[in-house]
Amino acid sequence: MKVVILAGGLGSRISEESHLRPKPMIEIGGNPILWHIMKYYSHYGYNEFIICCGYKGYMIKEYFADYYLHRSDITFDFSADNKMIVHNNVAEPWKVTIIDTGINTQTGARIKRVQKYLDGERFMLTYGDGVSDVDLKALVAYHEKRGKIATMTAIQPGGRFGVLDIDRSNNIKRFTEKAKEDGGWINGGFMVMEPEIFNYLNDDPDLIFERAPLENVAGDGQLSAYKHNGFWQCMDTMRDKIILENLIESGNAPWMVWENE
Repeated sequence: MKVVILAGGLGSRISEESHLRPKPMIEIGGNPILWHIMKYYSHYGYNEFIICCGYKGYMIKEYFADYYLHRSDITFDFSADNKMIVHNNVAEPWKVTIIDTGINTQTGARIKRVQKYLDGERFMLTYGDGVSDVDLKALVAYHEKRGKIATMTAIQPGGRFGVLDIDRSNNIKRFTEKAKEDGGWINGGFMVMEPEIFNYLNDDPDLIFERAPLENVAGDGQLSAYKHNGFWQCMDTMRDKIILENLIESGNAPWMVWENE
């Protein structure tokens, strides 16, 4: 199953760093948060990624173009016809497709613009700025059991987010992104989508996935919630970045499950 990662936003709330690079390329623990997200999916066996780029997307392309060099020890011997010697090869089992979906394009249109790369199949979807220890295999199994068009990981961070109206059967009755918060369940990303989701999308660059499309999916009874009570942390602000950095430095980063492989 392919993983679509939304990585094209401006990241205005973390402008201290996003004026230099796209938010998914901001580093925590010496690696871009995008890398952390991909390593997490890869741990569960999901190795094919479609990255929806926009703002400074060329930096994401350049990162993966030079990934082999980034991850290896190398000697450049300029006295021997510019010979390059690779001392160790650190590779990933990844196939990465990077698509320019437009600088000012909203999330709904970004997803629509990568439809042709998904081959009419089920796919996973998340944001390029959040990490979690959600069990992805259990998430997919839950999605299959529910038989809905879309399943969203719902989390309870409290504070500054909007809420989901979830009924007793774990159907999302109403989707309202970033409304008045009351400490309830919110959209944590880490979603599973059936190809029918594209019936709710179009190529209008102003189409925000978290508004009309998901509101309509929920209204049709086709949006389910996978409740996750474990770790989840986004990186919207410098404060969030510091939280993630501190977790890595303390050796207590719940999402870095690949360290134990």
